[in-house]
Amino acid sequence: MYSGKNIALLVIILLVITSGCLKTEKALKVDLSNRTIDAGDNSDPESLRIAVSAIISPDETLIYYQDMFDYISLKLGVPVKLVQRKTYQEVNDLVRKNSVDAAFVCSLAYIEGKDQFGMELLAVPVVRGEPRYYSYIIVPEDSNINSLKELKGKTFAYTDPLSNSGKLSPEYMIAQMGENPETFFRLTFFTYSHDKSIQAVAEKMVDGAAVDSLVWDYKNATEPRFTSRTKIISKSPPYGIPPMVVSKDIEPALKEKLKIILLQMHEDEKGKEILNNIMIDRFSEADDSLYDSIREMEKVVSNANRPGK
Repeated sequence: MYSGKNIALLVIILLVITSGCLKTEKALKVDLSNRTIDAGDNSDPESLRIAVSAIISPDETLIYYQDMFDYISLKLGVPVKLVQRKTYQEVNDLVRKNSVDAAFVCSLAYIEGKDQFGMELLAVPVVRGEPRYYSYIIVPEDSNINSLKELKGKTFAYTDPLSNSGKLSPEYMIAQMGENPETFFRLTFFTYSHDKSIQAVAEKMVDGAAVDSLVWDYKNATEPRFTSRTKIISKSPPYGIPPMVVSKDIEPALKEKLKIILLQMHEDEKGKEILNNIMIDRFSEADDSLYDSIREMEKVVSNANRPGK
């Protein structure tokens, strides 16, 4: 089932298989990224530092966010620096240490950050009229698999240990079927970005993957080279959308300025154009209760993964 179009990824998978790890019950941490932008070091106090979780790969992140960051820089009158890390946890650590001023994080990473060190919501994107998104379960376009249940005993790509749409949501659906999420698949690994998970499925490196609907929809509308070779077999209920957050220790005046820029972005021509290009209607304020359903899923999955379950 494995194709040879993506040689680097294929070698990784083959090494995992031939090393005798095919029946592992735990997700293997396979590094599919080749670099990160490392700038979260407090070395430039005159710049605004915004971290972005690796929802998409580093080069794609730069393309996706650059115009928005240029816009924020223009409005604030200071340079805005993009800070990237490979994992969602590393971005949370940057916020915790005040090494960045703000961050775009996954919904589950926000919940963890709020509980652990008081990470605060700043604003949330509104997409198609709602501050919500979904988890898609995808398989190769010509696969005869048509449900998550049929993926039992197959190979599967997760995104990140702190990803809601790319890990928690599929684990919750598996638990709802009465199965143990840790043993349901024959082999799992982390790609650390949703576009890499899409590519892994398109190239038939895995039988399936769970991906962020925002990323799949965006890539399908703008560059469907890989999405066109996948099909969605399951769509989750709506979840609170990945937010922009700040540390609880951020300077209040800066926090307010940044919030106003985001909330008013759709009201001027340039800002609206940038938002349209990344398929966002606008930014809005949000209540923490938007993420309660994810908290409930986390409890169910934690219970399902307990020894003896």
